[in-house]
Amino acid sequence: MASITHVVLFQFKDGVSPDVVQTTCASLLALKENCLHPLTQRPYILSLKGGRDNSPEGLQGGLTHGFVAEFATVEDRAYYLEKDPAHLGFIADVQGLVVKAVVLDFADGVF
Repeated sequence: MASITHVVLFQFKDGVSPDVVQTTCASLLALKENCLHPLTQRPYILSLKGGRDNSPEGLQGGLTHGFVAEFATVEDRAYYLEKDPAHLGFIADVQGLVVKAVVLDFADGVF
């Protein structure tokens, strides 16, 4: 079975300070270590990276930051989205900071 790639794109609200953006992005990236599998109590996100948009194409539609996580299984992704307390806490914290969020998930090579 192919791993699951989870892509998240944010547009922060006007007026959100650069320090808050930096802290929020660092908190998201920290989920790699802070999200623990419910059975093993060990980190289960295979990889997680992200950063500020720097594309010269002009097709961002206002989105400014992107993140890509990889999960071994659909079940791990489901736990992350629906039950993981670290992820759910992050979502609660970011709610008032973003004007737009886009999420796209895919299994590598499945079209």
